[in-house]
Amino acid sequence: MNTELNIIPPRTGTAFILKKGESLQIIDIEGQQVADLMCYNQHDINEYLSSGRTIDYNETIFLTKDHKFYSNRSQVMFEMTADCVGRHDFLLTPCSKDTFRIIYGDKDPHHGCHGNLYNSLKTFGITEDNIPITFNVFMNVDVESETGKIKVLPPISKAQEFITIKATMDLIVGLTACSAGQSNNFKYKPIGYRLDK
Repeated sequence: MNTELNIIPPRTGTAFILKKGESLQIIDIEGQQVADLMCYNQHDINEYLSSGRTIDYNETIFLTKDHKFYSNRSQVMFEMTADCVGRHDFLLTPCSKDTFRIIYGDKDPHHGCHGNLYNSLKTFGITEDNIPITFNVFMNVDVESETGKIKVLPPISKAQEFITIKATMDLIVGLTACSAGQSNNFKYKPIGYRLDK
């Protein structure tokens, strides 16, 4: 993939169109930085990426190369075609003002990935209430087998490692450089992406 590298600055986001058959490469430029990924059917935004259906149909929470990602209507939206890391999260909601207020105790909380996604996606008619669980690229979440307790650990991704997804329908894509300290080993870094059209 030799297309132009786009940079998402720390604690921000963007949105763009990814057509059927096109690929998106998401790059952890400096290492240990999460990117929240959300997508919608370009022609009907009521169809969107589904954590529950994707985990159910793949029978795993550890999604990686060759796994298909499904919509709320059980249609394949994209397939992961490359994965340098092998550990990502599809359990947790995007961080938000409420995340920082409830978990971190912030008095003047950042709007988080939820706010960044909304600000980027609203030009496509997507509202705050239309942003569900995102696919949290490079996020490292441990689940205790006996208790079900979850723990957010530092990402295992190293500088320049990446994933690549290939769209199987025309998509509206929202993508962030995650704003939550705990998710990124308490440092905020950029995320890179390339579009192969």
